[in-house]
Amino acid sequence: MSTAHFDFHAELNDFLPHGQRDQTITYFFRGHPGIKDPIEAIGIPHPEIALILVNGNSVGFDYQLHNGDRVSTYPNLEQTKGTPLVQLRDDPPPRMAFILDVNLGKLAKRLRLCGFDAKYSNDCIDRHIADISLQEKRIVLTRDRRLLHIKTITHGCWVRSTDPDTQLKEVLKRFDLNHRIRPFHRCIDCNGVIQTTSKAAVMDQLEPLTKKYYEEFCRCMACGKVYWKGSHYEHMVSHLTQLLS
Repeated sequence: MSTAHFDFHAELNDFLPHGQRDQTITYFFRGHPGIKDPIEAIGIPHPEIALILVNGNSVGFDYQLHNGDRVSTYPNLEQTKGTPLVQLRDDPPPRMAFILDVNLGKLAKRLRLCGFDAKYSNDCIDRHIADISLQEKRIVLTRDRRLLHIKTITHGCWVRSTDPDTQLKEVLKRFDLNHRIRPFHRCIDCNGVIQTTSKAAVMDQLEPLTKKYYEEFCRCMACGKVYWKGSHYEHMVSHLTQLLS
């Protein structure tokens, strides 16, 4: 029986039982397993890890564990002098598209309100989420940490909070998205793109008072929902301002 010693840094400790946090964990094994397997056996999903150091050297997920190895894992890239860093995965897609699990419907609406491509369905199973993530290059957001153990998922995040507003702040900070916010460019209901349209084109969808008092309209190109700057718009602007302040 061989042993290796693991240290998990910063927020990776969130995945560990309280008694094991910020402590060296001794792992027992036979043979030479790929390092990703013991990391996930301890409880850390591989998409949450950005850097692995073994005996001070950066390694990839294909590294085979040896007796006596000292392993340090980090959620973010660390500057290590004189040590070339092995990239564990490709960079996130530049368009920052997400797919959310069934527990994050309210977060999906908030991300769409900020202009982000956030795919969500309340009946989407884990395997389907993983497939969509791979095919459409979407980052998985989930409240179920087990989902992130699926091998085909390369980019993902376990959302810690249960409060939708706090969840939004968490995701914006995690992926450094504040400078990418473009409010009211996505339909909060279906995730479609919103574009300006003429009043005449949507006249049959408007209530009498809306026809009388408003002239500027937008419409979702996917579901056809019509938007205008009424009281609901002012409420959303106020709520978004509070969230981002």
